[in-house]
Amino acid sequence: MLRYLTAGESHGKALVVIVDGLPAGLAITVEEIAAELGRRRLGYGRGPRMRFEQDELTLVGGVRHGRTLGSPVAIEIANTEWPKWTQEMDPAPGATEKRLTRPRPGHADLAGMQKYGLTDARDVLERASARETAARVAAGACAKALLAHLGISVISHVVQMGPVVAKSVERPTPADLDRVDASQVRCFDPDAEEAMIAEIKAAAKEGDSLGGVIEVLAYGVPVGLGSHVHWDRRLDGLLAQAICSIQAVKGVGFGEGFDSAARRGSEAHDEIHWDDEQSYHRETTRAGGIEGGMSTGGLIVLRAAMKPLSTLNRPVLKTVDVETKEPTVSFKERTDVTAVPAAGVVAETMVALVLAGEALHKFGGDSVAEVVRNRDAYLDSLE
Repeated sequence: MLRYLTAGESHGKALVVIVDGLPAGLAITVEEIAAELGRRRLGYGRGPRMRFEQDELTLVGGVRHGRTLGSPVAIEIANTEWPKWTQEMDPAPGATEKRLTRPRPGHADLAGMQKYGLTDARDVLERASARETAARVAAGACAKALLAHLGISVISHVVQMGPVVAKSVERPTPADLDRVDASQVRCFDPDAEEAMIAEIKAAAKEGDSLGGVIEVLAYGVPVGLGSHVHWDRRLDGLLAQAICSIQAVKGVGFGEGFDSAARRGSEAHDEIHWDDEQSYHRETTRAGGIEGGMSTGGLIVLRAAMKPLSTLNRPVLKTVDVETKEPTVSFKERTDVTAVPAAGVVAETMVALVLAGEALHKFGGDSVAEVVRNRDAYLDSLE
């Protein structure tokens, strides 16, 4: 079983992730993980924090001479801004000089303060912050490395930014990843890219924020990952939970998702074909490559809807001061105009972690070579 656990706060000394269940013999380097973390900082509309905070990585355990040992892999991501926050985030007993008492609508602030009996929103926001996803991306780099041995690739691209929707129906392949990342908004449609940037500039001028929609594509996924026999083994359920765990994601759909609800059954399903070269196959992706909770062997397609960020550069959202109970406006931390392009990289991570976990569940094996042998034997049995 592949599992992972992250720890650390947004402005704390470091983020930490432990990944358990990776087979032995998987090539892992600091440089490869750092490259994935660098992709997470991409995107027009990001705030200055992306320039200030660099990801200083340390492989603490589970890797020797560039290869996993089969033991838990521990990764530390140091916070280069820690010296500025040493006093505010000191774990030793003490008191803060400035409590945050004006919770932001749309953020975890108020619900977290009520749930845990806290009087300072910083006690909530530090862990609720999307900075935590850096640890997930580090774990996802390990998952992607394993999937590569199984012929599986996961990529993402932005298909909507605010009201601007990409018109092109062409989807990027793994060979197009550099082109997607080279786009300022990680959009595969160059015409839509310009309009998206203009929309971000307009929102920034007004001190506002933008949400959007990301499409994640998984190529090379074999038939049979997931299961129909238990609710918590269904692949689409696992992916939906993983995607919706990303901060600010409020919706997920597979294939043609909500659009299929308006169609009749004769137009809503992926018809099955056979030929000697491709075996069973489907020529459409209406179901997103998943039927009955299991991968069909085709392209997995899902979309994630991200709401606009709740911290605005022009605080206008009404709230209540938890100390005085007087009406006021929410406080402001450093923020982005949009983080949709970066959210695509995080969504890739979550999909990769789920697929890697399900691949290990299906094929088993204590070493990479054994997992690949078991996968090959399974595919041979399908012939």
